[in-house]
Amino acid sequence: MSIRVSHTHGDHIAVVAGNGTEILRYVYRPDPEAFESRKPYAHPVRTLAGRTVTGYRPNDHRWHKGLQMTASHLSGQNFWGGNSYVHGQGYLALPERVGSMRHDGFTDLAVTDDRLTFTEELAWVENGGAEWAREARGLTVHSVDEEAGAWALDWSIHLTNLREEPLAFGSPTTAGREMAGYTGLQWRGPRDFTGGTAFAPDADAGAEKLMGTQGPWLAFTAEHDEVDAHSTIVFAHAPENLDERRAIHESHWFVRSEPIPTVAFSWAFFEEFRLPPGESFRYRYRVVFADGAWDRDRVAAHLEGLAW
Repeated sequence: MSIRVSHTHGDHIAVVAGNGTEILRYVYRPDPEAFESRKPYAHPVRTLAGRTVTGYRPNDHRWHKGLQMTASHLSGQNFWGGNSYVHGQGYLALPERVGSMRHDGFTDLAVTDDRLTFTEELAWVENGGAEWAREARGLTVHSVDEEAGAWALDWSIHLTNLREEPLAFGSPTTAGREMAGYTGLQWRGPRDFTGGTAFAPDADAGAEKLMGTQGPWLAFTAEHDEVDAHSTIVFAHAPENLDERRAIHESHWFVRSEPIPTVAFSWAFFEEFRLPPGESFRYRYRVVFADGAWDRDRVAAHLEGLAW
């Protein structure tokens, strides 16, 4: 299926599928609320049938915004947004710890009949205004398949430390809170995805048992309100992410179905890792947005058909 791309300069890029459904809106204008960690995000994201599969500023976590790159614990700063976890004290409102990701422009933006690719240049800025890191972020919309009822978004990060000391990447779990290792690329589902079903290649274990596990992909399916329909979101690692010889740090799944629907590709779930001055790391991810309640076999077959 073909796509159509529009760019409202200074605000967002939108992708419309050939059937007229806006499937992706990537918003890069600065957020008004500094406490929510100003940074670009994708919302709304929709399936080809027009079902919204991202949540935005839910009343439980106002800083959850669709699909976004985050870093919950980074050398004492919070690039996730909202309250910061402090061991022994819990979550505290510490606005002086909340950093931001500044959009500095797009490069390599290319559109064909059925594909959008761009690179975004960003600066990670700590709360005092110092630039701590430079990011080259890649997004590609592809494989918009009307017959399958699905489309894919590839999201990559290439991050370089600009400081004269290491950047320490962690999570609430590395700070002392058990099984709360969220950080990295994070998806927040809409309210009606609460209570949805999570599964992995080798287990229908559910979100609670999949928390903190590892694997090439994880899927989340739920039934919508208002319409008689399900949607399935599939989160997949590029092969090199799980290769210990090539990845800077091993990744684990952060996944919850209750009390909120969320999945993150956590790069520092159980242990911190340090990025030396001037050094870089890379990760590549794929997210498939599908209509219907897909099972393990259908997810596996669809992913097998998508080349990296």
